[in-house]
Amino acid sequence: MVKLPSPRKKGEVSVEETLEKRRSKRSFTLKELSWEQISQLLWAAQGIVGRGFRTTPSAGALYPLEIYLVTKEGVYHYKPESHELEQTLGGDDARPQLCRAARHQECVEEAPANIVIAAVYQRMEWRYRERAARYVHIEVGHAAQNIHLQAVALGLGSVPIGAFYDEQVQRVLSLPKNQQPLYIIPVGYPAE
Repeated sequence: MVKLPSPRKKGEVSVEETLEKRRSKRSFTLKELSWEQISQLLWAAQGIVGRGFRTTPSAGALYPLEIYLVTKEGVYHYKPESHELEQTLGGDDARPQLCRAARHQECVEEAPANIVIAAVYQRMEWRYRERAARYVHIEVGHAAQNIHLQAVALGLGSVPIGAFYDEQVQRVLSLPKNQQPLYIIPVGYPAE
């Protein structure tokens, strides 16, 4: 387990500034992200705020999303309750394989970090039945936007990636069968 630094709750950039500056960045420098930056990005995606709620709204507070971090050191699963990362795959750099699974989009391999958002649809289906998928998809949009805006506030760039082969991403990350990948978000220092 990797205990992440506590996230900052007050930034130096306004929401309005991040909205104005947010643009997709597909080219990154080689500079690695700090654990503080990673902490902020993951907290923005699904961090715990007051009485067990999260930074992202969720229908019925059922929280169907699972967040993964992919770096050259391996694949990590984010644990919001303890604000920790559990390494699920180590050793080989999974980014080249993830790039191939993402239809050879080079930014996936080039970025020092990729945040992968997966969903467990069953967490919503028992309560919301046929509307469950809609609510999951709304929630993943909220989480992704939080990541992109947090990246801007940290002076980083990001790009939303939805074009990938689901089964290949599941294999590369060794995701449990009930977790469906929905988003890959490469994050790093923009080269442009």
